[in-house]
Amino acid sequence: MQTIKRVKNEKLHIALVGNPNSGKSSLFNCLTGLNQQVGNFPGVTVDKKTGTTSLSPSLQAQIIDLPGTYSLYPRREDEWVSYKVLLDQDNLKADVVVAVADASNLKRNLLFCTQIIDLKVPVVIALTMMDMAKRKGIKIDIATLERELGVPVVAVNPRKNKGIAQLKKAIEQTSQRLYQSPVRDFIDNNALSPASIEEVKQHFPQLSDYTAIHYLINHESFDLNETMQKTIEDIEIKNKFNPTKAQAEEILQRYSRIRQIMQQAVSEPDPLQKSLFTERLDNVLLHRVWGYLILLGVLFLLFQSVFWLAQFPMDWIELGFAKLSQGLSSSLPDNRWTDLLINGVIAGIGGILMFVPQIMILFGLITLLEDTGYMARISFLSDRMMRSVGLNGKSVMPMISGFACAVPAIMSARNIENRKERLLTILITPLMSCSARLPVYTILIGLVIPKTYLLGFLGVQGVVMMGLYLLGLVMALIVSYVAKWFINIKEKSFFILELPTYRSPRWNNVLPTMVNKARIFVFDAGKVIMIISLVLWALCSFGPGNSMQKVSQRFEQLKSQPGANATQLDKDFQTAKLESSYAGILGKTIEPAIAPLGYDWKIGIALITSFAAREVFVGTMATLYSVGDADEGSLLLKEKMKTAVRPDGKPVFNLASGLSLMIFYVFAMQCMSTLAVVKRETKSWKWPVIQLIYMTALAYLMSWVVYNLFK
Repeated sequence: MQTIKRVKNEKLHIALVGNPNSGKSSLFNCLTGLNQQVGNFPGVTVDKKTGTTSLSPSLQAQIIDLPGTYSLYPRREDEWVSYKVLLDQDNLKADVVVAVADASNLKRNLLFCTQIIDLKVPVVIALTMMDMAKRKGIKIDIATLERELGVPVVAVNPRKNKGIAQLKKAIEQTSQRLYQSPVRDFIDNNALSPASIEEVKQHFPQLSDYTAIHYLINHESFDLNETMQKTIEDIEIKNKFNPTKAQAEEILQRYSRIRQIMQQAVSEPDPLQKSLFTERLDNVLLHRVWGYLILLGVLFLLFQSVFWLAQFPMDWIELGFAKLSQGLSSSLPDNRWTDLLINGVIAGIGGILMFVPQIMILFGLITLLEDTGYMARISFLSDRMMRSVGLNGKSVMPMISGFACAVPAIMSARNIENRKERLLTILITPLMSCSARLPVYTILIGLVIPKTYLLGFLGVQGVVMMGLYLLGLVMALIVSYVAKWFINIKEKSFFILELPTYRSPRWNNVLPTMVNKARIFVFDAGKVIMIISLVLWALCSFGPGNSMQKVSQRFEQLKSQPGANATQLDKDFQTAKLESSYAGILGKTIEPAIAPLGYDWKIGIALITSFAAREVFVGTMATLYSVGDADEGSLLLKEKMKTAVRPDGKPVFNLASGLSLMIFYVFAMQCMSTLAVVKRETKSWKWPVIQLIYMTALAYLMSWVVYNLFK
């Protein structure tokens, strides 16, 4: 790399690279704190995380967290992103590379580190997981390792903020040595193909021997003109350069040298004497029978805990907003602005905040499972089942992520190399019950499922909740099995997964994660809910022409008649006014189509608004029942929905209609954001349209079946 002089006050650009699960993201979070931004790399659908940090009072740095990769031979789209940045084939220029290496798996991690060293870029190696290495009985002589590699090596523990100051100092010193590159090659790269390398370097004198090899192997993917592409092709042909042979010889030489360094710098216990806690625990948790039973138990406890722990804060929030609405109603003048405030704004905010406790608790528990290492075991357990329906174990992580939100889950499917398996995963991931469905499930289960216990301890409501989540998962597998016969992409795939060791969760990471997820829900989903709540209030409060005025005049006449029941007429007036509004007309229009599912026109309005975002259902019902309910004694939304009746006097929400509605929300594609991200990931509107049609049809059919079974 050429010597570069940094302009005064210019930020240093640092690339953070490393193997997946090496602790790279934890180090990035530790270095940047809250100074982070998330975007996309230009031209590709891969997340780009950047952040700023202060290396010293006089030196600021911008850090880019590059996607994890095992070596400099990319296969996936995200690996190509890291590769092009390191090979200087991207607009992003890295002044210093920080290579993150897992000390507990040092031999494997050093392969990638030594490849970066031979690119001759300024590099600092950050050793993570030192505490885990210590528990395994591994001792690392950092001074010897540093001497053998020829670059700075710093031990860090991002979880406890240890070694961060030393790392920053090493980065600053590396940057201040006028960007000196590593002085020697890790292996004799020139010997891999001397003639080819020398000819490439005649055209690109600034390249290292190892970088020249990559020009020979991957020049078709580099930003080179046609003449230079042809020149490199001719060099390959002339010297009979074999990319596969060169790569294989390189890897063998690297591991041979790494083995020598490990003998000098690393002391490991005799593997025959090791009896690790992880291995003993895996014998139980990955058992062919007990493993699956334990998994079901964990999922049940997860969803039951959401009910147990969130019940009281949810009730307090709902009651608080009900009291607030009642207080404002009695103290403010009876006019349109008061109605807007209470039935539009307050009802909308209440519909948002009421479910924050459940969302926080769900994500907090999922974070604990991820931190302990159990989530990776779920992938391992599921691989055999996944393969039978056209997927593999790598599909499990996007599907599990889909329980949180389908948008990032679909984006995470980029890690699946096989195109057919990736497409199948994208098509079925929205069937996982995301957190947006949680408020819908909660209020409907509370309405129609009794709060009783099986065998004295199994809560029926928790069982139903888990059943809804499992139903989405089972249907996803069925859809994948059917779809694999129609998607004609024939590629072999392999599932290789490194199971992390079990460790105690980072308790100090749980609360920030819960708060962050709640903030995202309130500010992202909340904006949509508030807008739709206000639009709904307007649709419920106004009607075409003078229709609302005619309703008012008719009921005024009825009230003036002798012996008129004013209380009953007030209720009938509110209902008639809502039916005559724009919202009522819209609901009445689609009512014939949804009546076979057990839904009335108010539920129809909620289904329409839910296609913007599923969580809008609760806010919609809150607005509809607030605007259309004249009963001051009924404070809680659940009570209003429970007492709602049809014109024939039958309850709107009974077991049949409630279960039917739950099933509809399990299967329906009611998320514009998901459709948009599917279009972006597949680069076509074909697949999101197919997704919308099949999921809506499936939701309608299954809801009709359930309603008729329980009617």
